[in-house]
Amino acid sequence: MISYEKIIRETRPADQKARAEAAQYIDGLIKPIGSLGKLEELAVQIAGITGKVHGNDLKKRTIVVMCADNGVFEEGIASAPQEVTILMARAMAAGKSGMTVLAHEAGSDCTLVDIGINSDEPIPGLLMKKIAKGTANFTKGPAMTREMCVRAVETGIGIVCDLKDEGYAMIGTGELGMGNTTSSACVLMGLTGISADLAVGKGAGLTEEGYENKKRVARLALSVNRPDPDDPIDVLTKVGGLDIAGLVGVYLGAAYCRIPVVIDGFISAVAALAAARLCPDAARFMIPSHASTEPGFALAMKELKKEPMLFMDMRLGEGSGCPLAFHLIDSVITMIEEMATFEEASIDGTSLVDIRENQ
Repeated sequence: MISYEKIIRETRPADQKARAEAAQYIDGLIKPIGSLGKLEELAVQIAGITGKVHGNDLKKRTIVVMCADNGVFEEGIASAPQEVTILMARAMAAGKSGMTVLAHEAGSDCTLVDIGINSDEPIPGLLMKKIAKGTANFTKGPAMTREMCVRAVETGIGIVCDLKDEGYAMIGTGELGMGNTTSSACVLMGLTGISADLAVGKGAGLTEEGYENKKRVARLALSVNRPDPDDPIDVLTKVGGLDIAGLVGVYLGAAYCRIPVVIDGFISAVAALAAARLCPDAARFMIPSHASTEPGFALAMKELKKEPMLFMDMRLGEGSGCPLAFHLIDSVITMIEEMATFEEASIDGTSLVDIRENQ
């Protein structure tokens, strides 16, 4: 297994020369300068990730879904029974979940990973990478050992490296597990110091009484464990989940392998923030998809200095925002490859002003 510390040391920053070349090329396309807004910014980012302006073929893509159970479930913080984790994992493997149908429509594969489902039953279609049958209840002590957390992170890294070897050029991130919005809120609190009132949302749906209990549980978890905000592995160990730690590894692996990696919603965003805290250069390889309605999502994006592309009032999770982002990324590649330049169209663009300067 590849050491996460080695991966961090050997990860190179995004290619600034390719970014500059892409920006200059895009300004020369037949349109008002800056008029395609975030599509132009995304094209520049992709060039920086791959190191080239043209010839970026990202059609072979997959969404990596980390599946795990969370011990904090026993505190009554979820609206569905824990067995829904394994039932939904089966539905994903059958291609019948919300995320998988959207992924298939977008021409994406799905890489489903059992990194910690609370069951001994193997599920056909899932990679068996189980580290434990879920985490411990972190209101009573750490969610896992540091060794388990590191194994989960390194499992995510290894999966991405294997996908790169198989020719995958773009990755989305997803997760599955009852109780993981609570774990994510606690990780966000541990990394940033924000309160439960700001970090905790209603997840898959809670009554007001359930919501207040969820915030109480999050406060208790932080009080009992006192995670070190300067040590993301410590935060993940004490109040995280195996799925979140696995996704941290996916982001680190994507940066190391120089592959664009798409953030889904709240849980994926919290994992992205933890990865960026471990390896600041990794943030340049991350592309947000949609704005989750979970309250902590906006705070995670602010910490990452990123903005989502889509505002769809979604909160399904699973990686469901990634296929939508794949369509936009495909549009960016088409823009670069097929739009004419002013020179090619024999149009004088010298009189155009940069509309970005007036925003």
